[in-house]
Amino acid sequence: MQRALYHLGASRVTGQTARHLLPWNNAIDGSIRSFLSFAPTCSPSSFPPILHSFRHDLRVRCNGKSFTRNLSDVKEADAGALTSHDPLHFCVVGSGPAGFYTADKLLSKFGDHIQVDIMDRLPTPFGLVRSGVAPDHPGTKAVVNRFTQIMEIPVILRGNVQVRVYSTPLLPPAERGEDLENVDFGKDISLEDLQCRYHGVVLAYGTESDRALNVPGEDLAGVWSARELVWWYNGHPDYSTLPISLEHDTAVIFGLGNVAVDCARVLLREVDDLAVTDMASHAVDALRKSQVRRVVLFGRRGPAQAAFTPKELREILGLPGVKVVIHEEDLTLSEAEQAHLKANRISRRVHEVLSKAVAAASPPQPTEGAPDKELHLRFFRSPAALLPGVADGDCGEHVTAVRVECTQVVDGRAVGTGEFEEIEAGLVLRSIGYKGEEIAGVPFDTRSGTVPNSHGRVHQLEDPSATVPGLYTCGWLKRGPSGIIGTNLVCAEETAAVIAQDMVAGALPTPTAASPGHRGLVGLLSERGVASIALGDWQRINHKEVERGAVKGKPRDKIVHMEDLMEAATC
Repeated sequence: MQRALYHLGASRVTGQTARHLLPWNNAIDGSIRSFLSFAPTCSPSSFPPILHSFRHDLRVRCNGKSFTRNLSDVKEADAGALTSHDPLHFCVVGSGPAGFYTADKLLSKFGDHIQVDIMDRLPTPFGLVRSGVAPDHPGTKAVVNRFTQIMEIPVILRGNVQVRVYSTPLLPPAERGEDLENVDFGKDISLEDLQCRYHGVVLAYGTESDRALNVPGEDLAGVWSARELVWWYNGHPDYSTLPISLEHDTAVIFGLGNVAVDCARVLLREVDDLAVTDMASHAVDALRKSQVRRVVLFGRRGPAQAAFTPKELREILGLPGVKVVIHEEDLTLSEAEQAHLKANRISRRVHEVLSKAVAAASPPQPTEGAPDKELHLRFFRSPAALLPGVADGDCGEHVTAVRVECTQVVDGRAVGTGEFEEIEAGLVLRSIGYKGEEIAGVPFDTRSGTVPNSHGRVHQLEDPSATVPGLYTCGWLKRGPSGIIGTNLVCAEETAAVIAQDMVAGALPTPTAASPGHRGLVGLLSERGVASIALGDWQRINHKEVERGAVKGKPRDKIVHMEDLMEAATC
């Protein structure tokens, strides 16, 4: 759609004729798109809600085509439906990027005719941006500024869950919503509880589990997922007390994606550089005492299949004081891999960066003045076993080495050659993918770790060919752990689009609870004794963290224990 003129004809209220060029905005854009899709056949009662409020005749001109709907001819019996100020109620479960983008898209599409609640199990918003993005990447975190603007519309936070309400001027100020916290979806409240109170529910709570290596020794002390390490150094309340031991010389990371590179960079970077970020203080203190001097990244396949981006790769290869070790033979490409690089720009750039690093490798230096840390990138190595050592205090046997099998790529898959290598390591991280967790009542694909869906519409458990009315998904839970933060914007647009289609088609279910939306949710949580805090309480947490950070010369000093967060919220 290039341009559209919206003209109002005779007013149903005054009978006077007026012609106006309406101001352009995303809400009108989305509604007009839906209107045009159904214009040849739809009745006035099917008009998008934002058009109902015009209360005039409507003529739309778009790309030379003109469509007219005479609202003034609508029977009086239909007038109530067209001018109803009862909002659509939607609940988005998860306050990470996918959740915020979905709320934003819904508000843009439906304007004053929708009320969106966002739930999260933590008293702090922003999900992945707060707990997942590397602290030395502040530019990536800048998206919270946009999310904060959305939050300035009254919000609900409830019980270890932020039920954020982005409501509209349709409701009196006292009824627009408050912050509620401490609600754990699937425990404090069920999907069924939400479905009977909302026209639609969007599942956007991400992936809070990890794929396993499935090798002996994976349960040894000193073996963690990369996600756990990331949440530890970012101050996630559930992981801030993990007994991460950095008392060993070598750390091994299985995986060649951006998360693996983030972990390696944090372990090798100068601590003073991290101390001025929003990294949790306990992690900064631990890294100051770290004995880790060598980090080895293993990948099952070759550089042509590596998942990290050129930007992340260049950053870690350029760390000062770190010697980079890459085996030149690992960069040799088969004909199939050469064809892949020719067709894939990002993979080609990754290979170019690695090749330049090998070419620029400095000759051995004398001990004095040589880098005291090393980064090894080893391709064509698959984990075979994690080997135990002596007991480590109360933690039982501790990992002391890893055994890997050499591989070769056959038809895109890593196939073992029967040749094995061992390397000593006191810290092992697996970084081979995140996956979602199954929640009672929510359709779930255990193989992919996602909620089965078509363009965001969730499939039924009993009949995978059918969808659940009013149930949608977005983000990693929808498509798997792929893409960057901005990818969720496109993902949310797709989900919001099918919601708009369902609304126009009359396919959204009607809430059956006596009190729909956030008022009904607040009442239910109160009945169940779930403690709550308000938006102002989150703002107090935020203010306290920023205030503490200023003393230490950092943007914020995160509060990382739940009881301390709740105390900060009320002080």
